[in-house]
Amino acid sequence: MDLVIIGAGAAGLSASIYAQRAALEARTLERDGVGGGQLAEAVQVDNYPGFARISGFALTQAMRRHAEALGSVFETAEAVRVARAGVDWEVQCADGVRYRARAVIAATGTQRRRLEVPGETAYIGRGVSYCATCDGAFFRGKTVAVVGGGDTAVDDALFLSDLAARVYLVHRRDTLRANRRRQALLRTRQNVTVLWDTVVRDIYGADAVTGCTVQTRGETRALAVDGVFVAIGAVPHTGWLPPEAARDAAGYLAAGEDGATGVPGLFAAGDIRSKRLRQAVTAAADGACCVASVERYLQENRKPPV
Repeated sequence: MDLVIIGAGAAGLSASIYAQRAALEARTLERDGVGGGQLAEAVQVDNYPGFARISGFALTQAMRRHAEALGSVFETAEAVRVARAGVDWEVQCADGVRYRARAVIAATGTQRRRLEVPGETAYIGRGVSYCATCDGAFFRGKTVAVVGGGDTAVDDALFLSDLAARVYLVHRRDTLRANRRRQALLRTRQNVTVLWDTVVRDIYGADAVTGCTVQTRGETRALAVDGVFVAIGAVPHTGWLPPEAARDAAGYLAAGEDGATGVPGLFAAGDIRSKRLRQAVTAAADGACCVASVERYLQENRKPPV
């Protein structure tokens, strides 16, 4: 096989499309069988060229149909290890299946960062959530807290403000990191209260969350909420990759625009890569660039005829 693509978010799906256009023998592995990555959770995408307004799920499913129409093959499998096998790469999956290919594109994205406070783990699925668009409907007419200050946190607060009776946006600093357009929109929502210079110390409840303890400039108080939505960033899903692939200080793969990791035959695409902007459009571009790099790598490292 020429190529294994690991992950079927925007980057992996784009790579799947370009691999078919390049007539490469390729497989795309996706652990949940549906794909789309975190983009699939977005209720509305309005910044992907050609789509003025579309849900993330619809967008990623359109990408997958495009790839399948060109002949892409998808396998439901979770890659847990990638290692050299002579001049090839071997991808080991959680179910014991192994795939062997001359090149690998890692496009496994990120996983959401946790608060690491008492009660957080115990109430996951019972009031603690990391996806407002997934779970927001369960909190219609209730009171919720969103923790964070970036684009995702503000987007979550905006989304929940249309469902919940009251939304608290808990941010540890005195200014938000979200872009100005989002901040301006947030200020129009009468049922959103921003708690500045505030951190969550614990989450508590009975059968489900009933509140959290917050600390503001040294003063601690109880905040009665029915749900806590955590939106404090993400951690790149790179632990399964070989240690010789360099990472930056945050753990993202140190790969350039061509996706090359510095390890021959191993490429990185999408949010897993160290870069300034992580958006669907940049992830899709990464997938295309990686396949171009794979083509060049395969041409420069042709196997001798048997």
